[in-house]
Amino acid sequence: MDVGNPTGTVAPTATGIAGPTGQRPSGGWFPVLDTLRAVGALAVLTTHTAFWAGSYTTHGYVGALLARLDVGVAVFFVLSGFLLARPHLAAARTRSAPPPLGAYVRHRIWRIAPLALVTVALALTLVEGAQSVPWREKLAALTLTSIYTVDNGFPAGITHLWSLATEIAFYVALPLVMLVAVGRGGRAGLRPGRLVAVVTGSVAVSVAWFLALPVLEPHLTSGQPHLWLPGYLAWFGAGIGLAAAYELGAEGRGGRVVAALRALAAQPGVCWGLAVGLLLVAATPIAGPSMLAATTPDAHVVKTLLYTVIATLVVLTGVFASSPGYTRALSHPAARRLGVVSYGIFCLHLPVLHLVMWTTGWPLFEGRFLAIWGVTLVISYVAAEASYRWIEAPAQRFARRRG
Repeated sequence: MDVGNPTGTVAPTATGIAGPTGQRPSGGWFPVLDTLRAVGALAVLTTHTAFWAGSYTTHGYVGALLARLDVGVAVFFVLSGFLLARPHLAAARTRSAPPPLGAYVRHRIWRIAPLALVTVALALTLVEGAQSVPWREKLAALTLTSIYTVDNGFPAGITHLWSLATEIAFYVALPLVMLVAVGRGGRAGLRPGRLVAVVTGSVAVSVAWFLALPVLEPHLTSGQPHLWLPGYLAWFGAGIGLAAAYELGAEGRGGRVVAALRALAAQPGVCWGLAVGLLLVAATPIAGPSMLAATTPDAHVVKTLLYTVIATLVVLTGVFASSPGYTRALSHPAARRLGVVSYGIFCLHLPVLHLVMWTTGWPLFEGRFLAIWGVTLVISYVAAEASYRWIEAPAQRFARRRG
């Protein structure tokens, strides 16, 4: 496998990876979610640098934990599910018009595409191993379809963009999912039965996908089906579930379930403690090998479910943020700024990692984790600030003007 890919099947997204900000369209804020996006991006950067340093196998249980920081992808996807589904559910709650499909498509394209295309172009031009791939594979990378058409996935330097491709698949599926969740136009309001069916159905699809892959894969002629949306629908579904709980709570409904979620979120230390405890469980062989090796369908399922709960606990602390100290700390402008530029950190950190290893001459898998991590983080942050100022922000302003 390419060294740019993180452990197991998870390599990065989506707020997801490039989701909306912490603002709520109906007024108010979710400021903590910006910082949690930064947490996801830093987790992904850390697991990649740890792999390149060889820390997965040379630091014992700590190395196994570093390998499981690919849980940052689950955080991205849960954030995406929450932030993108909530406007639809809020509209259904108030019996108002759902978000316009045209505006949704326009904003998603201009949020994702510009920096993604720049990242792919940089890798195809500068990263050894990506420069020489056939034009068919270059075109697949530029259209973010490599996981569907290329057996080896994305070229070197951008292997982490598999999760961006999966995120885009969720963007495409979301209008249909919301139709199932709230009905046409949401005129009947929020119906808990439908919402529960969507969330449980998402989890069931992920479980069934990984269990069925040994039978399905021989009939799939190209791509990497273990990275396709069905396998990770549980993470998006968890975010939709949090959005449903939030909107039901705003309507004074949801009963003991919403009350329990609020009570748990009011103790962010407990949420994070439970998340870390489950991550320790995920670092054992029960969730599959920590190195880039084939894993069993059962291990796929266990890892996916553990990551679903971990990411949900983390995002919950920002959805129902009611602890003043926690909210104040994670709403600090510096922390939120990291969240604002986190899409750039996510996209650019792997090409930067290639650059760091090439310019320093540090050998692969032979230590220097802290040095590799520190240099990659600093350069990635600077590059992300530049990309936000000159690529992302102008693209978003253009999308708003078109609206």
